[in-house]
Amino acid sequence: MSPKNDFLPVFEHLKNILKPFEPKLTVTADTPGAYSLDGPYSEKWKKQLFFGSAQIKKNYVSFYLMPVYMFPDLLKDISPELRKHMQGKSCFNFKKVKPELFKELVELTRKGIERFRTSKESGEI
Repeated sequence: MSPKNDFLPVFEHLKNILKPFEPKLTVTADTPGAYSLDGPYSEKWKKQLFFGSAQIKKNYVSFYLMPVYMFPDLLKDISPELRKHMQGKSCFNFKKVKPELFKELVELTRKGIERFRTSKESGEI
Protein backbone atom coordinates (compact mmCIF):
# COMPACT_ATOMS: atom_id res chain seq x y z
CA MET A 1 0.00 0.00 0.00
CA SER A 2 1.31 3.47 -0.83
CA PRO A 3 1.74 6.06 1.91
CA LYS A 4 -1.10 8.10 0.39
CA ASN A 5 -3.44 5.12 0.76
CA ASP A 6 -2.22 4.54 4.32
CA PHE A 7 -3.17 8.13 5.11
CA LEU A 8 -6.71 7.98 3.65
CA PRO A 9 -8.39 7.03 6.97
CA VAL A 10 -6.54 9.87 8.73
CA PHE A 11 -7.56 12.30 5.99
CA GLU A 12 -11.21 11.21 6.13
CA HIS A 13 -11.35 11.69 9.91
CA LEU A 14 -9.82 15.16 9.67
CA LYS A 15 -12.05 16.12 6.73
CA ASN A 16 -15.08 15.07 8.78
CA ILE A 17 -14.07 17.54 11.49
CA LEU A 18 -14.48 20.37 8.97
CA LYS A 19 -17.50 19.12 6.98
CA PRO A 20 -20.18 20.20 9.50
CA PHE A 21 -19.18 23.81 8.84
CA GLU A 22 -19.80 23.63 5.06
CA PRO A 23 -23.17 25.40 5.27
CA LYS A 24 -21.58 28.53 6.76
CA LEU A 25 -18.32 28.47 4.79
CA THR A 26 -17.24 27.97 1.17
CA VAL A 27 -15.74 24.67 0.00
CA THR A 28 -12.68 25.58 -2.08
CA ALA A 29 -11.27 22.06 -2.51
CA ASP A 30 -12.82 18.62 -2.23
CA THR A 31 -10.59 15.98 -3.80
CA PRO A 32 -9.41 12.56 -2.59
CA GLY A 33 -6.42 14.20 -0.88
CA ALA A 34 -7.44 17.79 -0.15
CA TYR A 35 -10.43 19.43 1.48
CA SER A 36 -10.53 23.15 2.21
CA LEU A 37 -12.97 25.76 3.52
CA ASP A 38 -12.91 29.55 3.26
CA GLY A 39 -14.82 32.01 5.39
CA PRO A 40 -16.80 34.98 4.15
CA TYR A 41 -15.43 38.08 2.50
CA SER A 42 -13.57 40.28 4.98
CA GLU A 43 -13.86 44.04 4.57
CA LYS A 44 -10.66 44.47 6.56
CA TRP A 45 -8.59 42.15 4.36
CA LYS A 46 -10.57 42.70 1.11
CA LYS A 47 -10.82 38.98 0.38
CA GLN A 48 -12.33 35.73 1.57
CA LEU A 49 -10.34 34.34 4.49
CA PHE A 50 -9.02 30.80 4.62
CA PHE A 51 -10.64 28.87 7.48
CA GLY A 52 -9.17 25.38 7.42
CA SER A 53 -8.24 22.28 5.47
CA ALA A 54 -7.12 18.67 5.57
CA GLN A 55 -4.43 17.63 3.10
CA ILE A 56 -2.55 14.42 2.45
CA LYS A 57 1.16 15.18 2.22
CA LYS A 58 4.08 12.86 1.47
CA ASN A 59 4.81 11.86 5.09
CA TYR A 60 1.65 12.80 7.02
CA VAL A 61 -1.80 14.37 6.82
CA SER A 62 -2.01 18.05 7.69
CA PHE A 63 -4.94 19.74 9.41
CA TYR A 64 -4.86 23.52 9.06
CA LEU A 65 -7.02 25.72 11.29
CA MET A 66 -6.58 29.43 10.65
CA PRO A 67 -8.57 30.66 13.67
CA VAL A 68 -5.76 29.44 15.96
CA TYR A 69 -3.35 31.67 14.01
CA MET A 70 -5.71 34.65 14.18
CA PHE A 71 -6.64 34.01 17.82
CA PRO A 72 -3.67 32.25 19.50
CA ASP A 73 -5.45 32.24 22.86
CA LEU A 74 -7.54 29.35 21.46
CA LEU A 75 -4.46 27.18 21.96
CA LYS A 76 -3.98 27.91 25.66
CA ASP A 77 -5.99 24.89 26.79
CA ILE A 78 -4.90 22.26 24.27
CA SER A 79 -3.30 19.11 25.60
CA PRO A 80 0.46 18.55 25.47
CA GLU A 81 -0.27 15.53 23.24
CA LEU A 82 -2.07 17.67 20.66
CA ARG A 83 0.59 20.36 20.89
CA LYS A 84 3.20 17.73 19.91
CA HIS A 85 1.40 17.42 16.58
CA MET A 86 1.62 21.14 15.84
CA GLN A 87 3.82 22.37 13.03
CA GLY A 88 4.00 26.13 12.88
CA LYS A 89 1.19 28.31 14.19
CA SER A 90 -1.92 26.74 12.66
CA CYS A 91 -1.05 23.25 11.40
CA PHE A 92 -1.36 19.83 13.02
CA ASN A 93 0.25 16.77 11.38
CA PHE A 94 -0.84 13.15 11.84
CA LYS A 95 0.28 9.78 10.51
CA LYS A 96 -2.40 7.72 12.26
CA VAL A 97 -5.96 8.14 13.44
CA LYS A 98 -5.83 9.48 17.01
CA PRO A 99 -9.43 9.43 18.34
CA GLU A 100 -8.79 11.39 21.53
CA LEU A 101 -6.76 14.06 19.75
CA PHE A 102 -9.31 14.27 16.96
CA LYS A 103 -12.05 14.82 19.57
CA GLU A 104 -9.95 17.67 20.90
CA LEU A 105 -9.60 19.07 17.36
CA VAL A 106 -13.40 18.94 16.97
CA GLU A 107 -13.76 21.16 20.03
CA LEU A 108 -10.93 23.46 18.94
CA THR A 109 -12.53 23.81 15.48
CA ARG A 110 -15.91 24.58 17.06
CA LYS A 111 -14.32 27.28 19.22
CA GLY A 112 -12.49 28.56 16.16
CA ILE A 113 -15.67 28.93 14.11
CA GLU A 114 -17.30 30.82 16.99
CA ARG A 115 -14.39 33.27 17.18
CA PHE A 116 -14.29 33.51 13.39
CA ARG A 117 -18.03 34.18 13.38
CA THR A 118 -17.90 37.00 15.91
CA SER A 119 -14.68 38.66 14.74
CA LYS A 120 -14.83 41.89 12.78
CA GLU A 121 -11.56 40.82 11.11
CA SER A 122 -13.08 37.77 9.49
CA GLY A 123 -16.45 39.16 8.42
CA GLU A 124 -19.90 37.86 9.27
CA ILE A 125 -20.68 34.16 9.01
